[in-house]
Amino acid sequence: MQKKEQVSALQIAFMIMLFEIGSTPLFLLGGKVKQDSWLAMCTGSLGGFILLLLLLWIQHRSPMLDLIGMLKFHFGGVAGSVIGLIYCFYFAYQSMRNVRDLGELTALTLLPRSPLPLTMFIFVMIALYAIWKGAEVVFRLPEVLLPLVLFFYFLIVLLLGIMGSIDFYRLSPVNEGGFMPIVEAALPDIVSFPFGQMIVFLMLWSLWEKPGVPVKNTVTAYIAISIFLIFMNALNVAVLGPTIAGISQLPFLKTVRTLSNLKFVERLDILVTTQLFIGLLIKMMLFYFCAVKGISELSGKPAKWWVFPVGAAIYGTSFLARDYTQHIAIGLGPSLKIDPLFQIGFPLLLSISILLRGWFKRTSS
Repeated sequence: MQKKEQVSALQIAFMIMLFEIGSTPLFLLGGKVKQDSWLAMCTGSLGGFILLLLLLWIQHRSPMLDLIGMLKFHFGGVAGSVIGLIYCFYFAYQSMRNVRDLGELTALTLLPRSPLPLTMFIFVMIALYAIWKGAEVVFRLPEVLLPLVLFFYFLIVLLLGIMGSIDFYRLSPVNEGGFMPIVEAALPDIVSFPFGQMIVFLMLWSLWEKPGVPVKNTVTAYIAISIFLIFMNALNVAVLGPTIAGISQLPFLKTVRTLSNLKFVERLDILVTTQLFIGLLIKMMLFYFCAVKGISELSGKPAKWWVFPVGAAIYGTSFLARDYTQHIAIGLGPSLKIDPLFQIGFPLLLSISILLRGWFKRTSS
């Protein structure tokens, strides 16, 4: 009998934090409300927290099952397997988007002369190797990478403070246009990205080495990283101002470039790009891992059977968009519209099924 892979609560917490960071600090989410974008982030994180509590409750009711097992148990073998397969495609699609992001950003920033297919292939192979080794290897990576990423962000914020680049008066007037524009900026876009992507952990909480659900570590990690992302969002506006931050494609990169007057260090934008690579790689790897895990459970075959086919599919489909502009347009358009179905719609149906099953059990007894 194959030994079940297990991870610690601390590893889960670190993975949540690095997964949620991803590439989020580089963008001004909620930029349409200008200096109130940080309030939109607060609103989005609150909405995401409510969703997180729902996901934790669902996991608590079926602590030994992952998302695929829950779908089959509550919706029946056929319907549950179909929905589970759709989720596997969704995870693979999200992984593909991160592969393309990694390749395009490498070409834009670090290696403009390197062939795009080659750099993307290298990233997929790195993820493939870790997933082939199993969950315990995948979850060890954040233990090494998260402290490094947070240290680099701390260093950049410290340098911005020393240089006097941060002016929090640029965040005023607060709530200038009222509360409704802030809500409209946060829902559903900011809830979907990055907070709603916590749906992926319904595939992972069951790997915890202890019985039950690591609620304390999960909630602590979510709150800590939400505060960090809100602060980074406000930082972009405090350095660049709401207008420039709102029109910049990568405002945090522009924020760091304001440190160009420093004489003792150059090309800090490479540091930012490296942080972006780490975040995107972990996010891509985790979606890839969940796609493999889900298909393995649906097929009844070992996960290693599916690592290469799923990796090949992710790599191949990453070229469907003819250029990066189209890739971004799809991501901010149709892709963002279907996210609530997977992040909110199916979990709500699952929770209703759990409640009805409990009610029927009580009435029949």
